[in-house]
Amino acid sequence: MITERPRILIAGIGNIFHGDDAFGVELSQRLLRRRQPDGVKVVDFGIRGFDLTYALLDGADITIFLDATPRGGEPGALYTIEIDRDIAVFPEGPAEAHGMNPMRVLQMVKAMGGMPGRILLVGCEPLTLGTEEEGMMGLSPVVTAAVDRAVEIVESLVSKLLTELQPHEEIADVKN
Repeated sequence: MITERPRILIAGIGNIFHGDDAFGVELSQRLLRRRQPDGVKVVDFGIRGFDLTYALLDGADITIFLDATPRGGEPGALYTIEIDRDIAVFPEGPAEAHGMNPMRVLQMVKAMGGMPGRILLVGCEPLTLGTEEEGMMGLSPVVTAAVDRAVEIVESLVSKLLTELQPHEEIADVKN
């Protein structure tokens, strides 16, 4: 029996008005201009957390978040991280209608009775995230340079995931 090819959702996350926070948005826009394999969907969610919540409730086998990821490294450093959805620490307080916190999104999915599949993050160390007051549009040069490398990382990751999850034909025992 051949099973259906896994579905992969690639979710661009970020705020274009906060400098390097737009990394995930820019990366998803670049990926949208490239041909994706069957079963792979790229969406620029920006700051639309509720939209991402409902997309995760649709049951993708694997979701890859694309997001600015401050971890204390050199600006422009790229990270690939697997998110353990069972031990994620969820922030307190109400959900934001015009904000995006991926951990809050996972919390909402669980509260609505869903269970997201495997979740990975391709993140970039930002140089600056800007603030509402600064209204900083555009990526810093170091993060802009990292976007091209991130495209290669995401495409390689998707290829690897599709290979690992490729359905296998069961060979029936034939008796004469």
